[in-house]
Amino acid sequence: MSTLRAWLTDPSPTSRRQARLGQSYLAWLRIRRNRLAMAGLVIVGLLLLVAAFAPLIAPHDPLVQDLSRRLLPPGTPGNLLGTDDFGRDILSRILYGARITLYIIALVAVTAPVLGLLIGTVAGYFGGWVDAVLMRITDIFLAFPRLILALALVAVLGPGIGNAVLAIALTAWPPYARIARAETLTVRNSDYIAAVRLQGAGAGRIIWGHIVPMCLPSVIIRVTLDMAGVILIAAGLGFLGLGVQPPMPEWGLMISSGRKFLFEQWWVATMPGLAIFLVSLGFNLLGDGLRDVLDPRSAGK
Repeated sequence: MSTLRAWLTDPSPTSRRQARLGQSYLAWLRIRRNRLAMAGLVIVGLLLLVAAFAPLIAPHDPLVQDLSRRLLPPGTPGNLLGTDDFGRDILSRILYGARITLYIIALVAVTAPVLGLLIGTVAGYFGGWVDAVLMRITDIFLAFPRLILALALVAVLGPGIGNAVLAIALTAWPPYARIARAETLTVRNSDYIAAVRLQGAGAGRIIWGHIVPMCLPSVIIRVTLDMAGVILIAAGLGFLGLGVQPPMPEWGLMISSGRKFLFEQWWVATMPGLAIFLVSLGFNLLGDGLRDVLDPRSAGK
């Protein structure tokens, strides 16, 4: 183990692979010293585990109704977090709801940042009218609050989880484009970019092979910090009946169905609300930690 640690921390790596693994190991050491970031990593890790093993962990089928056991309070034998107005186990629905939440997060994370990164790097590299056109389109999207724009898009496309993901992705890309453009403007005139250009590399190769990797750390930080907002927008769409449709166990939809029992059977809406709070907090804490690790301006602090 000590030999591996010495190999990873060698100040004079002998290969590109050793250098990359060493940088990853040093980044892990920095994030491990951040207790809040580790707490966020634990919460996100638990979300992944719960989503993966929900059928094994959940004590009941989340869709099965039992009206004889409706609105049972937390602590009831067999129903740790109580039941809803249809007698469905709330704990089971929260556990299965983690799958839906993770599904939405994953789809948004592989669409919006990629689109924003592509638009931002192209605008920053070429400049001129290309930059002006792409950034004015970006400004139009940024002029509208994300939730309002997502509501408008879902109202046009129709309710459903697929349309909800598409609407969230279409409203989430502008900040990534701005970040990628700013990073591109700082490196496009660098000496190593000029050297690659003199070797005959085209614009596509320069953008994809040399500029995009420089933009990735900032984009990854923004993705992690934006996941809490994605969760809240998805829950908001579900709450309004424009996202995931009944009887699917989506957290926002569960809050919506439980709001009429909020004063007497408070647990029906409170338990999924706590799940949203914990997962959003976890992503925020992890994002702050990644910012401290990946941001070169703060890496030496």
